[in-house]
Amino acid sequence: MRTPSPDPTPDQAHIGVIGAGQLGQMLALSGISLGLSFTFLDPSAQAPAGRLGRHIQAEYDDELALEQLAVECDAITLEFENVPVSAVASIARHNQIHPGERPLSIAQDRVHEKRFFESLGIPVAKYHAIDSFEDLKSAVADLGYPCILKTRRLGYDGKGQVVVRHSDDLEPAWASIRGNPSILEQMIPFTREVSIISVRSTRGECAFYPVSENQHRSGILHRTEIHMDDPAQERAEEYARHVLDGLDYVGVLAIEFFEHQGRLVANEMAPRVHNSGHWSQNGAVTSQFENHLRAILGWPLGSTACTGHSIMINLVGIIPPRAPILALPGVHLHDYGKEPRTGRKLGHINIVADTKESCRKYATLIEQMIG
Repeated sequence: MRTPSPDPTPDQAHIGVIGAGQLGQMLALSGISLGLSFTFLDPSAQAPAGRLGRHIQAEYDDELALEQLAVECDAITLEFENVPVSAVASIARHNQIHPGERPLSIAQDRVHEKRFFESLGIPVAKYHAIDSFEDLKSAVADLGYPCILKTRRLGYDGKGQVVVRHSDDLEPAWASIRGNPSILEQMIPFTREVSIISVRSTRGECAFYPVSENQHRSGILHRTEIHMDDPAQERAEEYARHVLDGLDYVGVLAIEFFEHQGRLVANEMAPRVHNSGHWSQNGAVTSQFENHLRAILGWPLGSTACTGHSIMINLVGIIPPRAPILALPGVHLHDYGKEPRTGRKLGHINIVADTKESCRKYATLIEQMIG
């Protein structure tokens, strides 16, 4: 087994990534320019990142494949949080992996996540753990309507959740999640949704990106706008630092919040690079992808300062014609090379401008183009 050390990893390091989707792809694109090379473990032959390095095509719980990844790489990381915790434990027997078992196990269970936030003094919406229909009826009596029922595990992009607005919704809601262990949360009449991208290195160095304001469509992130000097920045950084230090975390971590009556209420965290941080590829001195790699390698973190006003727009289900998009100044198209499918994230567009007004003008034009 390699001995964990805060010392910087060799300059031409070989990085192992569990998962080879678009996040792995963007990690590799960022790392190749630093002289890094990559091996990906992913069961899909069409995984987007597979063409940017060696691709071990195997299931995430394949012990031989995990050992192979662990022994040939200088550092291991993840591109998504629903990797089996047992796979992370298997890697950890041979090599360092960031993030490790604890942050992953917390992020994979919404009840554990809420309790973890509470243990750090971070506000959360009122909630109840639900294991039966009787639990659901009792919880609704306490929380009142409206509320939202979510599966405890494996939910993302609006999946695995249903709004409960009145008593007639209870049985259909319970049926929709198939009686799986769940969490019922009080719905907060928030004024906006924001997130913060933070990063912590093996040496304990921390950095924070500007808070982003997020808009969703059908449960999927549609648009992220960066507000320089956002009034929520200081409190969001404070909460993020509590989480980073509380977990002895290494890498990029995103936390999503609701803003309600002037306070931040934590919704969920993602122990990985995050969609709401994609703007940083073109709108920050150092992208979240590069800083994640710097962090797990023990290298100094790069500046998270903005290079202008930024908006990111997701491309879901379709990639529009390139020429009209690229004709706009300060506009950057990122195509993941995935097969088009309804509701699937296929790419994103970053807009960077000198003024907020210009940035919003071009964002509006792009939204008109993509519908």
